[in-house]
Amino acid sequence: MLKDITLGQYFPGDTFIHRLDPRTKLIMSLEYIVLLFVARDYFSYGLLFAYLVLIIAVSKVRLKIILNGMKPILILVVLTALLNLFYTPGNTVVSFWVLRITDAGIKNAFLMVIRIMMLIAGTFLLTYTTSPIDLTDGLEKLLNPLKKFKAPVHELSMMMSIALRFIPTLIEETDKIMSAQKARGADFETGSIIQRAKALLPLLVPLFVSAFRRADELAVAMESRCYHGGQGRTKMKQLILRPQDYLTLALGVLLAAGTVMLAVLGL
Repeated sequence: MLKDITLGQYFPGDTFIHRLDPRTKLIMSLEYIVLLFVARDYFSYGLLFAYLVLIIAVSKVRLKIILNGMKPILILVVLTALLNLFYTPGNTVVSFWVLRITDAGIKNAFLMVIRIMMLIAGTFLLTYTTSPIDLTDGLEKLLNPLKKFKAPVHELSMMMSIALRFIPTLIEETDKIMSAQKARGADFETGSIIQRAKALLPLLVPLFVSAFRRADELAVAMESRCYHGGQGRTKMKQLILRPQDYLTLALGVLLAAGTVMLAVLGL
């Protein structure tokens, strides 16, 4: 299960999506997330789903990788669906004991599940097709106006990038610790949910020790390279918006207009 978590991983490629400026991908990802919460009905969700399918096809990221990455959130998806299914007021379709399923509950449960899965898939595609360095540079460029208010833009961008970069590393470390403890007789797969949760507690101490050790090693490596923040730093690769970026941003405007129109009309 841990190996299926792919958030933060980067899959190199030479597709149209990979070649886009990281600022364009960040803007489009943010717009996509906002539009998912603006969408209200099947047609608006259908438009966003078609956009997501197009991006997956163009980026050439295997669908299996995206689906495997969603396995860890299945419990959250199921819980959200059940809460919407049983606790949404409306016309009763099925009733048993103190629970009742309404027509609005069925619709809300379905749309909520679709929203969560599309949200996760779209977020994954950003990290799959953008290297951590490009992501840091793009985020810093977008947040540049905040420097006028003395906000530590470079440091914030660097921290977010390092956090994303270390997710796969910590997952791999957790898997190694679990394998080592299984070899010593630990059992993480049998018993009730509470028993399995208690069995995971011994993982926390070695995992925290490993995380702090890696953080210390990273700090020493950055200091030895004379890193002192963003003041006076230059970049080997300059970010330049190209025609394909403007084309993508124009597509984003059309997508936003179409989604808002469908949501307002209630189609």
